[in-house]
Parts: sequence; C-alpha cells; structure tokens
Amino acid sequence: MSAKAPFPPWPRTVTVPGMANRSHLYAANTLPSAEGRPDPVVGISEHNWSIPLAHLILVSFDTRAVPSMIWDQRMGVAGDYDRGAALLVDLLRLVGEDVEDEQDFQKVVAKTKAQLEKQRAKYFLLEAGEILDMDDEPHAQALDRLVGHHIPFLAAQAVAAIAGENAEWLAIARGRWRENFYSFYDDTLYYSFE
Repeated sequence: MSAKAPFPPWPRTVTVPGMANRSHLYAANTLPSAEGRPDPVVGISEHNWSIPLAHLILVSFDTRAVPSMIWDQRMGVAGDYDRGAALLVDLLRLVGEDVEDEQDFQKVVAKTKAQLEKQRAKYFLLEAGEILDMDDEPHAQALDRLVGHHIPFLAAQAVAAIAGENAEWLAIARGRWRENFYSFYDDTLYYSFE
C-alpha cells in the first residue's frame, strides 16, 4: 500500500477535458435488471472525477455488479444499504476523532448522515460508468476488479481501522478526508429518475 493513498493502485487515468465525470450514488428497494430500473430510485450523492472512499464503503456489503440505470451495459454496483451506511458512519466517527479542520469535517458528516437517513432503502446503487470510462481498461474488466477486489479490500481496511488494527490506513484516510468523504449529497443528482 502506498503511503499516499489508502487504495490499491489503479491503472493510469485519462482525463477528458471539459466534462466532469462523476460517480453517482442512488438508493432503491429493488435492483436494476435487464427489464428496467427500480421505481422509485432516489438520489444520495455524486462526486466529481473519482469514486470516493465513502461511495465504495456504502456498497461494500453483498456487493454485486448490476446493469447500469444510465448506460446500456453492466456498469453499476449494488450493495446492502443498512450495513454499508453503518460502516461509513462508524468510519466517519473514527476519522473525526483527530481530523484537521474539524468544524468543516463535522458539517460534511452531518450532511452525509442526514441524507443517508432521509433516503433509506434496501440497496445502494453506484453508477460508476463515467469514472470507468476515463480509463483505458475495458469496462467489464474494470467493473469486475472494482466489485471483486477493490471494494472488498477497502471495506476490510475500514473494518480493521475501526477495530484499532489499521492505524496507518486510518491516518491516510483521515489526512485525505475531503477527497474521501466530501461529496455532493442531495436528492437531485445530474441523472435523476423521477
């Protein structure tokens, strides 16, 4: 693990000028399928230029690849809402114990927790297509790696940190809290399904 990031390495990222590629996070009580998307689908959060640690933690239980609700391919990730939300809240509590700019951090935590409580459902649905599209790796391969390795790895790191067994990873996550946890939380995202 790099001393600069709590993430396993990704291949080189290609930036597309003039377009704000985003990670989109939704909630629903059923999963997307070949027949269509769930109804209703509610907005949780979006984040520019990457999939933040918070989004990955939120889909980290019963994680599975699902059809995208935005694109015509399998580029979505689903995870158990209650367990993912509980892990993120526990991690935010721990990160907040010794964070720089504590007042700003607590505002982010309050907004995050309020949105998670308001939009409670059975599943988180992560739309990762815009971020996966920034890389040269084929979408299917990138999604399989995200679901099969990247998300479980990060969830295990968070669980170990909460148990007091991963101080180095926690320090890195804490030091990069804006990148990891400071996202746009709102009901209406760039892609909305109302």
